[in-house]
Amino acid sequence: MLFHVRMDVRLPAGMDPDERAEVLAREKAYSQELQRSGTWPHLWRIVGEYANVSIFDVADNDELHDLLSGLPLFPYMDVSVTPLATHPSAI
Repeated sequence: MLFHVRMDVRLPAGMDPDERAEVLAREKAYSQELQRSGTWPHLWRIVGEYANVSIFDVADNDELHDLLSGLPLFPYMDVSVTPLATHPSAI
């Protein structure tokens, strides 16, 4: 199943710089692992925002939930998920 996911990141203004760097490093490693596996085939930055739009290719809602909640930045995110279906005009 394909899902369109928008993630808006809201790190606390007073977050410890070392903690921030550590969380961002874990986030990068985790997301790149999912991209290499094909589970996260598309990832785009939204210009001018600390946000992204992504496409996930997973078996079901539960797998997507587990992947998203496993993101190190998940506690600092607003996440919006849209399930996708094949368009009849797609080639």
